[in-house]
Amino acid sequence: MQLKGSLVALVTPFDGQKVDEQALRKLVDLQLKSGTAGLVPVGTTGESPTLSHEEHEKVIEIVIDQAGGKLPIVAGTGSNSTSEAISLTKHARQAGADACLQVAPYYNKPNQLGLFKHFKAVGDKGGLPIVLYNHKGRTNITIEPETIKALSETVAIAGVKDASGGTDYSARVLELTGGKVAVLSGNDAWTLPLMSIGAAGVISVVGNIAPKDMAALCDAAAAGDFKKARALHYKMLPLMRAMELEVNPVPVKAALALMGLCQAAVRSPLAQLSAANAKALKAALKDYKLVK
Repeated sequence: MQLKGSLVALVTPFDGQKVDEQALRKLVDLQLKSGTAGLVPVGTTGESPTLSHEEHEKVIEIVIDQAGGKLPIVAGTGSNSTSEAISLTKHARQAGADACLQVAPYYNKPNQLGLFKHFKAVGDKGGLPIVLYNHKGRTNITIEPETIKALSETVAIAGVKDASGGTDYSARVLELTGGKVAVLSGNDAWTLPLMSIGAAGVISVVGNIAPKDMAALCDAAAAGDFKKARALHYKMLPLMRAMELEVNPVPVKAALALMGLCQAAVRSPLAQLSAANAKALKAALKDYKLVK
């Protein structure tokens, strides 16, 4: 499968502490009419670490059902347990997902051979193309580009989500794989720089609240219209920064709440925005004309 454009990393809305199915369906509907190129439920932004297995699977099912085949679904099914990642991936495949997002196993710190065997097992037994998720800041481990190349020669690697915070990593992946593995930015502010060297798009957080502009930025960059892409980049940059006032997804859920789209509730150990950051977030949303 070919992944490109703005794929939105959906939040998991809660009603109190229960998954809010009605709000989730409305969030999917918003993306369907906004030019978004794909949906990524139950990743970091979807608070997968604090969802039960039942909730995790239900969120994937709801998103697939509401999307109705109109957008590709890349379901977050990663784990630091290989057997758990395989189980979650099998369910996502049966539910109708198009691909799976596999974070590098965290805490247990496998070496590159361990990573290769882990992802190969998920690819062989899970039954879905894989988007590898490289985020050393959260996992304390790097999926080396050489490992990605080796994996791409043995299992279906649909792409790599690069949250390294630079261009070198993506450039090396593209160089080693001959561009056959799609690179997707894992950071909104790095979307344009990465697309300028051959990345295909982004798995976006800010796309939850400004989906049309993020989709337009990706479309412009893909078409080689970098004047338009730059204008959108600088227009969105303050909003992108606001999404990093505190750890993701706390700011984006607070923003969605201010926009009346879902509650700001996050699950412990995450906590609500500080008063100062809540004020700064609201100011950014006002400047962007997302709230009054």
